[in-house]
Amino acid sequence: MLQSDLVIRGRRVVLPDRVVPASIHLSAGRIGAITAFEEIPSGAAIVEAGADSVVMPGLVDSHVHVNEPGRTEWEGFATATRAAGAGGVTTIVDMPLNSIPATTTLAGLKAKLEAASGKCSIDVAFWGGVVPGNTGELAKLWDAGVVGFKCFLVHSGVDEFPNVTESDLRAAMPELARLGAMLIVHAEMPGPIENACCLTANEDGESQARRSYEVFLRSRPRAAENEAVELMIRLGRESGCRIHIVHHSSADALGTLRAARKAGANITVETCPHYLHFAAEDIRQGATEFKCCPPIRERANREQLWEALSDGTIDMVVSDHSPCPPEMKLREQGDFMKAWGGISSLQLRLPVMWTEASARGFELNQVTEWLCGAPARQVGLAERKGSITVGCDADIVIWNPDREFRVTPEMVQHRHKLTPYAGEVLRGVVEKTFLRGQMVYDGGEFIDSTGQILLRGD
Repeated sequence: MLQSDLVIRGRRVVLPDRVVPASIHLSAGRIGAITAFEEIPSGAAIVEAGADSVVMPGLVDSHVHVNEPGRTEWEGFATATRAAGAGGVTTIVDMPLNSIPATTTLAGLKAKLEAASGKCSIDVAFWGGVVPGNTGELAKLWDAGVVGFKCFLVHSGVDEFPNVTESDLRAAMPELARLGAMLIVHAEMPGPIENACCLTANEDGESQARRSYEVFLRSRPRAAENEAVELMIRLGRESGCRIHIVHHSSADALGTLRAARKAGANITVETCPHYLHFAAEDIRQGATEFKCCPPIRERANREQLWEALSDGTIDMVVSDHSPCPPEMKLREQGDFMKAWGGISSLQLRLPVMWTEASARGFELNQVTEWLCGAPARQVGLAERKGSITVGCDADIVIWNPDREFRVTPEMVQHRHKLTPYAGEVLRGVVEKTFLRGQMVYDGGEFIDSTGQILLRGD
């Protein structure tokens, strides 16, 4: 006889290989069984999804800048995880930079864990960082439970997390290969950016040029990404280190990535909703809320990214939630060259992606793979997260794919409300979010919850 603490059932349940009517039986925070829609134990508590609603795994977002400790005024664990829950996200992985100290030493990780304790509404895991001279810390961080390591090939924007050179990588990557750890890479090379900035600095009417998105776009050319991807493919092959390219935006590098993967390169790739939703041609002069690095590129480039998602060249879509206080966006000056580069979108990844994916004919299973399954596998959590499978954590989101809403600052749960999505009409309204069988979000209302700190090996 089935024993269930709770049954969630719906007519559109997204299982790994199909979308079907089903009942999901939850027991002790896990998925205990998946049965026919009508198969309910006598007296069981039931949550009924609406006839038009989708029951999907809780989203996994493996690219989130929480910034606490040290820059909690930018974002913190309390606000970030609350925004995640409102967006159907049940697991995030925090980036190692923008906090002070950065997560580049064991002491930095301990400070991060202390800062997160008791503040998380959903589950949180952590990346470590690779910076010049910290190769001796990598095994300590790995043994302490980070899921992998991040580096920048160009200045990160904060001095606590300097970028690495090829020489630094040749020291670190064999150690990461020995550990079996993944290296995730902000893949822009400084040379093409420096050359482009020299040209844009000579634009006529410099102050006006700095308000031009076109000028900013030229300052972060595709060549910077293309050269970085080629470098990482080569170093990955030489060292045996697993490579992951973060927030990829250049369509020009897709052919290189396809060829490398066909040849057996151990490399995966992510992109972000803003590269798949917005287009450079539509960004207004001075609208610095759209600034991010790499930049949002042209409409034709965007469609090639969608093709790469379709054929598997790009594996997943994560938010790269990178907030800052609104004044750092320099909205009054509209100066793209000086404004902080980062987009706040943690809460909105599901509706943005469904709006765009459904318009292009993609199905629920494919979107679930990009938002749930692939990120969970990337960080070694696939046995617990990212799918509605017996034995997995009972992390579930119920949402209506047909309802539309307009993004307003008031609805955003991030610490700060400035986002380029303000005013956008999106499809897909999150109705309920469950973390290990406990409801954490219900139609706009939050229920007190305690997320877990997820350390590798636990």
